[in-house]
Amino acid sequence: MTTRPLSQKNSDFFASVFDVVRCIPEGRVTSYGAIAKFLGSARSSRMVGWAMNASHAFPDIPAHRVVNRNGLLTGKMHFSPPESMKTRLEAEGIRVENDQIVEFSSFFWDPSKELSID
Repeated sequence: MTTRPLSQKNSDFFASVFDVVRCIPEGRVTSYGAIAKFLGSARSSRMVGWAMNASHAFPDIPAHRVVNRNGLLTGKMHFSPPESMKTRLEAEGIRVENDQIVEFSSFFWDPSKELSID
């Protein structure tokens, strides 16, 4: 199977997603949708997910800190092993039960409130 290279537009979007994810503080999490909204593409949360899937090639991107809007570890299958997403979150003091962050709202980091676009 051959893969197509990303278009420049998609490549730029992925780079922007990576920049936001690098800003998430240790012990905090955000959602795919919150990142998409911050980047001005509120309906592109799925594309943020694709960026997170591609991020594993870059060790400086804390992809484990990005979850779905309900705090579910929906991207865990893209980690090797899948349990490592939970393990990494728990190492940062975030409790996870049944693949969901306990008290999600207290750990939620909203890039629209924490960052500004230059």
